Amino acid sequence: MPEGVQKTGKKVAIIGGGPAGLSVAYQLTLKGHSCTIFDEHELLGGMMRYGIPGFRTPRAVLDTEIQRIIDLGVEVKLNVHIGKDITLDQIKKDYDAIFMGMGAQAGRPLPVPGADAPNVVTAMAFLRAFNDGRLQHVGKRVVVIGGGDTSIDVATVARRLGHIKTANPSERAEHIIAGQVAHDVAAVSAKDGAEVVLCSRSPVAQMNANKHEVDEALAEGIEIKGSITPVSVVVGADGRATALRVAELETVGGKQVVKEGTEYDIPADLIVSAIGQAVDFTGLDGFDNGKGLISADKHYQVPGQKGIFVGGDVLRPHLLTTAIGHGRIAAESIDHYLSGEDLGKRPKVDVAYFDVLRKEIEVGLAPEKYQSRSKDEVKKEEGFAKDIDLGVRGTDKDKFAVHNFEDRSEKYVIPSTELFLGHFPYTPRNKRNFVTLTAEQVLGHFEERLEALDSKTVVSEAKRCMSCGLCFECDNCVIYCPQTAVFKVKKAQSTTGRYVDTDYSRCIGCHICADVCPTGYIKMGMGD
Repeated sequence: MPEGVQKTGKKVAIIGGGPAGLSVAYQLTLKGHSCTIFDEHELLGGMMRYGIPGFRTPRAVLDTEIQRIIDLGVEVKLNVHIGKDITLDQIKKDYDAIFMGMGAQAGRPLPVPGADAPNVVTAMAFLRAFNDGRLQHVGKRVVVIGGGDTSIDVATVARRLGHIKTANPSERAEHIIAGQVAHDVAAVSAKDGAEVVLCSRSPVAQMNANKHEVDEALAEGIEIKGSITPVSVVVGADGRATALRVAELETVGGKQVVKEGTEYDIPADLIVSAIGQAVDFTGLDGFDNGKGLISADKHYQVPGQKGIFVGGDVLRPHLLTTAIGHGRIAAESIDHYLSGEDLGKRPKVDVAYFDVLRKEIEVGLAPEKYQSRSKDEVKKEEGFAKDIDLGVRGTDKDKFAVHNFEDRSEKYVIPSTELFLGHFPYTPRNKRNFVTLTAEQVLGHFEERLEALDSKTVVSEAKRCMSCGLCFECDNCVIYCPQTAVFKVKKAQSTTGRYVDTDYSRCIGCHICADVCPTGYIKMGMGD
């Protein structure tokens, strides 16, 4: 548990150690809850490790970031499948809340005749075999069906692996992917490039994959065919697939239909289906919403399952950052649930915000407990001579709250109209260089293609940040206040995000401080 964080005594079980589960563990540990991650793999990381190639999510960086979370005091139990090794009922008995983030690491098979051939595999199985280090080469001709980022991953990995001319039948890719054997690394030193074709129902320009990635795949020698659909898998006498039969599509009445007489075969030694992901519900069948996923409300709590929350690909397959965001919101909901608080409503825009109160607690400056005070007590301390109705809530000198603090989680992102742009002259962005490979260079190239910025350029890029909605200590409000009502917080009482305070006995509400604030941090209001 991090220093300064008070333990709550509550225990949370996190099923799945992928980006969503790790995010929840990180957030809840900082809130004082004890977290235990259960994962069926040998290592944490989920899709970041087993579904995405290392040249996209470098393993050294991934391992370091995961260790930072574990070092906070998160307990980890690996090679454990909830529903098989441990029942969910047992987890419910042992823990106060549960987060289900086991991901969608099963692939969807092709729904066409002949798709049960041994050399027709799913993208998830293909990528798992590669990331495990078992798959060292593929056949000469690989056909991928998809159109999203995963299909691009499969196609680019296949191009990098290539094929060897002397491969034995027992070393065919489908045997390795099925987990029967593993390729001998010493035997694959001499390889040739593989012919890789990516087929998509969408036109190439409308594929779901990132356009930049599509362009890179084309540069690497991958052939992409758009507006076609699989019709069947052509199977040879030995039962293996020899080709994928496809047909062209055309749009009629706003719908895609097969164009008659356009069928043709694309030769293939390996066919990979990248048409979607599925969840393994073994032992957890009651959570399947009928669509192969788990349903949740706006708080990411499973309907009808009090204390069970969900996030990541098991909720909606999407980006890594999406899963991490699911974890942050679910952690807030779990924290409220464990505290016995009403979950209430989520804000219209679910943005992360800087928590000044948390920083105050970390440095030992937590607000004091609120105590009601009489009018006479307030008048005596403040020196008021006249009988004014001050109420009994307190004044700006009381220490039960953080003054000049606003919870921005209920607000929209700060628009440019609220910034004083005179402080922000145009500064070009420092872009990272992306290594584009040719068809000849790609074979055996597994290094990260997005190069890092040097330390000097990183600092320069960071200085471009406008700190929208936050105070970056420019002193404008202090300098331009005509009543000297705004002043710097004393060093003994300051912390990150806590730089200025206001003497409301001097403030006349002139708005000058808000007008000269470059970040839109200062908001003017009439009070209660």
